[in-house]
Amino acid sequence: MMNISGLAYVVAESTNLAHWKTYAEGVLGMMTAPSPDGGLYVRMDERQFRFAVRPGPRDAYVVSGWEVPGRADFEKALHVLREADVEVTLGDTAQCRLRCVQQVAGFCDPSGNRHELVWGFRSDFAHFASPTGVSRFVTGNIGMGHAVLPAPNFEKTVEFVTKVMGFGLSDIFNFQPAGADGPTLPIHFFHCNNGRHHSLALAGFPAPSGCVHVMVEVENMPEVGRALDRMQAHKVQQTATLGQHTNDKMISFYMRCPSNFDIEYGYGGAVVDWREHITHEFTRVSLWGHDFSIAQRIAA
Repeated sequence: MMNISGLAYVVAESTNLAHWKTYAEGVLGMMTAPSPDGGLYVRMDERQFRFAVRPGPRDAYVVSGWEVPGRADFEKALHVLREADVEVTLGDTAQCRLRCVQQVAGFCDPSGNRHELVWGFRSDFAHFASPTGVSRFVTGNIGMGHAVLPAPNFEKTVEFVTKVMGFGLSDIFNFQPAGADGPTLPIHFFHCNNGRHHSLALAGFPAPSGCVHVMVEVENMPEVGRALDRMQAHKVQQTATLGQHTNDKMISFYMRCPSNFDIEYGYGGAVVDWREHITHEFTRVSLWGHDFSIAQRIAA
């Protein structure tokens, strides 16, 4: 199995880079810079970027970037993928330069989600200075946050991320859509080689944008409140009210980003000692709050 240390970055596509720049700086409170492909780097710490937004004909999520500690781990991961008969594309010099890494390899899971594996980030270690005064995003050795990806081919995708990519199961939720008489929809949460409760989750249903949501975390609750204010001031669509999750204890709200997936903006996520963790199924998404019907009410 692979030795993935965290979610390194995500890549999105946008029909309106100017909109993304305004959103990233004015709402998320992150820095931006042009990227070599004519797109946008969005920065939330000393790394050159955590979101890479490329220009394109649609507004969507396109890649999850996963980091391994070093070259030996990268080579081992390539061997694991090839042993599993997974088609792997090694990035050329231009691709490595674009991702600011020593090496990059791309592949897809059984549900068609695109992943990249990288090691050896290049960074100028310039001071992160949020244009809105955000003090700090919680990143470092636990990665940039987490991503929740669609997995219509659920069982095979779960098997792939656990037996090939090396993720461990954190816990389970079975989602029953409101008013639905059909089967429940599974959402499983997975951790990698860090203390975040989950760096990846798989949802057993399709998502037109290619992603359900990406979570970013700040270091205190007032930063979440100020982000709520900025979201409202910029007239960004809110997709869930403030609340606290049962599984990872994150206090957060959700909003729609310009690439048509949600951003969860939160504080206080659990850091887990996996030697003591017990996997369970939780039956409530949140201890309080997180009204996900707000988007439908506003639209109506």
